[in-house]
Amino acid sequence: MARLVARALRLGRNALIQTGIPPNHYHHSYRFSYWIPLLVWHQPAIVVAPDAILDELQRLNLQPWINSETLNHPDLIANKPITRGDSWPDDHFPGVLLTTPQAWLSGRLRDDNSFPQQVLTVIDGADDLEVWTRQTLTVSLHPQDWNYLIQQQPQQAETIRDARVHLTRILFKHPPNPDQCYVLETPEKNIIEKLYGVIDLSSYLNLVQWSQFWQGWQRTEQLKWAVVDRRLGTFSLFCGPVDVASELSRIWPQQPVVLIGGALDLDKTAPIYRQAVGLGEITGVKFTPDRQSQLIQLYIPSGFPLPNTPQYQLALIKEIYNILYMSLSVQRLTVLLIGDVPLKAQVSTAMAAEFGSRVRVETTNLAENGVLVTGWEFWRQHQGSLPSPHLLAIATLPIPSLEDPLVAAQVAYYKQRHLDWFRFYLLPTALSELQRAVATVRDSQGVVALFDSRVLHRSYGEQVLTALSPSARIDYLDTLWLIQ
Repeated sequence: MARLVARALRLGRNALIQTGIPPNHYHHSYRFSYWIPLLVWHQPAIVVAPDAILDELQRLNLQPWINSETLNHPDLIANKPITRGDSWPDDHFPGVLLTTPQAWLSGRLRDDNSFPQQVLTVIDGADDLEVWTRQTLTVSLHPQDWNYLIQQQPQQAETIRDARVHLTRILFKHPPNPDQCYVLETPEKNIIEKLYGVIDLSSYLNLVQWSQFWQGWQRTEQLKWAVVDRRLGTFSLFCGPVDVASELSRIWPQQPVVLIGGALDLDKTAPIYRQAVGLGEITGVKFTPDRQSQLIQLYIPSGFPLPNTPQYQLALIKEIYNILYMSLSVQRLTVLLIGDVPLKAQVSTAMAAEFGSRVRVETTNLAENGVLVTGWEFWRQHQGSLPSPHLLAIATLPIPSLEDPLVAAQVAYYKQRHLDWFRFYLLPTALSELQRAVATVRDSQGVVALFDSRVLHRSYGEQVLTALSPSARIDYLDTLWLIQ
């Protein structure tokens, strides 16, 4: 990995590295592999990463490297300046700038010259690049923005209030869903566009939020949605790109980049990932888990009901109960990973009734032998800071649900372009999420139990098993696996 980073520095060529380690696994030694070449390099560089990773880089103990007799330039490591900020310090800065994805993407996508051209940029945590980009380009209007608009344009107060009331009535007619999220349809769009035809944005410099929202609204290929708060009776509006590849493709020529992620693609050249982020041909390397030290025990029961059948919930609860009961003597963390919100509540209630306060839902305050019931998002955010579980039980594959309006809208986008929406969107998303989820289990060579029999009966099952390799697979409960 260090050689590939050094090559990118020397030749100015792009590189893509898959470490097999989740990007939020802080305190991992692989970061030395790009940090040392950056410090030895005689030219400036940029590291783009979330704050927690930047914190770790600033805490790395470099003294053993500085004193190493094999290092040719210990003085460069000791003296190269390192700074942290949202923009380039000055034209003559010779060191390494640490910055967040939000700051770097904002500067690059908006061409505001916050960062210089042709400075090698390392992006650590590239698994989330699509999410970061979509968040950066998404504009929004919240309840307080409506109140501020009325204050700024009191002559239009009645029209603004009528538009808000009308929108509230339409949005709250939608049936509830777990995310309370709804794609805007023609009636809602007409209300918003009619309102923008009345309010005056040119005369009020303070209406930045409303101006930015309107600019985003008028762009092509935008996904427009609302999130409602039924308890407060309010809503927020959002507008962001369906596809980020076209936006990202124009920033890659501006500098050489090294993208580092945990599980970007099953292929080392990452063709599907590169298409999603608008990246052309690139030198790629993929580190696979070591079979001797990172092999997981994979339990997939045969004859298990499919997730969409009435028998599934009862069978899942019974199977999880058996696993927890068989591993009672193990004083280590157990994680039950359940994406379906109602099912997560039902399982947590059933397990708490049997195993008491050991069972907790989406919290990091856990006993040594705790049982954490969690959804995918919480586990993704916190798995790096929790002990490696000895058992990770997964209810269903993390295939994005078409019941989510935003997922359905993205699928419609792929269909309009006659693209294989399952192969290019749903399945890659699921495989990446799955690989990230089990990565910390590998640290303890623990057990992964997968209760989704589609792995055994669907054509994509082999790809799922490849994503979970190396693994030792069985279809029956082995007590020795659960108590070791």
